[in-house]
Amino acid sequence: MTQTTPHIRARAEIDLAALRANVRALRDRAPRSALMAVVKADGYGHGALPCARAAIAAGAGWIGTATPQEALALRAAGIPGRIMCWLWTPGGPWREGIEADLDMSVSGRWALDEVVAAARATGRTARIQLKADTGLGRNGCQPADWADLVGAARAAEAEGAVRITGLWSHFACADEPGHPSIAHQLTAFREMVGHAEKEGVDPEVRHIANSPATLTLPEAHFDLVRPGIAVYGVSPAPEIGTHQELGLRPVMTLAASVALVKRVPAGHGVSYGHHYTTPEATTLGLIPVGYADGVPRHASGQGPVLVGGRVRTAVGRIAMDQFVVDLGGQEIPEGSEALLFGPGTRGEPSAEDWARAAGTIAYEIVTRIGARVPRVHLHEEPVPGATAATTGG
Repeated sequence: MTQTTPHIRARAEIDLAALRANVRALRDRAPRSALMAVVKADGYGHGALPCARAAIAAGAGWIGTATPQEALALRAAGIPGRIMCWLWTPGGPWREGIEADLDMSVSGRWALDEVVAAARATGRTARIQLKADTGLGRNGCQPADWADLVGAARAAEAEGAVRITGLWSHFACADEPGHPSIAHQLTAFREMVGHAEKEGVDPEVRHIANSPATLTLPEAHFDLVRPGIAVYGVSPAPEIGTHQELGLRPVMTLAASVALVKRVPAGHGVSYGHHYTTPEATTLGLIPVGYADGVPRHASGQGPVLVGGRVRTAVGRIAMDQFVVDLGGQEIPEGSEALLFGPGTRGEPSAEDWARAAGTIAYEIVTRIGARVPRVHLHEEPVPGATAATTGG
């Protein structure tokens, strides 16, 4: 195996060429719709700023974040064009969002009242998108309250305080093909959009399609699709298919340098609690990452790692900073590369493999990789028009 530079304990390589390829593949899935690349949670752990730049270079017309702070940071870093954010709390930075030309989601009257007050204070028109709760039961306006919100938003628009740029919602079960809630939500969305348009709302975009809907539900594409995890080359769900079957390329490779290789006798306990003891004399390899780095403790005894040319399994408990693999007597030099997951081009496991081992979803595997693991961004390209001084688009 290739040896790493000795001082690099671990690294997450982020292949931005793969991300650009994924954005193009997703655009091909929805050729008549614009595409919003979602880079919330620091780009699902991949680095929001370089991923946003790569997505724009590949044709994403919109960037999406959860929190306004995420969106404001991207704008301050020079990301041009349309940036939308949707997870607001009372007292949120509405004025800063207006001044940064963000598209801001509104799910209820309290949010509309606050953004209108901020618009009046700045003397500028706020761009807002009204979110409908069509059945997910999280954020968004309930159908019973929709007429009131739309009416108040239209009054604010007539005043010049806001411009309603979009109407949108989010699926609950788009990652479960054939789930009855999908058709129910599409019907509810069409009805709520229809009411808003009857009341005079003229949105630029209507959107409900997340990653699984972008990949499998063309009837849900409307004016804009909003993929998140698929941008990073990770399958939204096993029921939909593997990343290979979906034509996606995993963007993150998580690697570490083997810190120690040693021979131990049969019956030797490994890691806390001695949940694993060596069945025979063997060699153990120490992998210097643990749950403080985002490696899930729930994958203890099951997490796969490519090391020494073979896929080994984490034995014993995964600890805060390290875990152990049983090398089965194989001798490899310290500093050898251990690949926890990646695109699979060298036979390494995938993030989906770790998700199965930990009993979770692949979203969590990539997103939880901590700041202690440096990101190394490969194949960066400049984004035309992106400067540190950019404030709108």
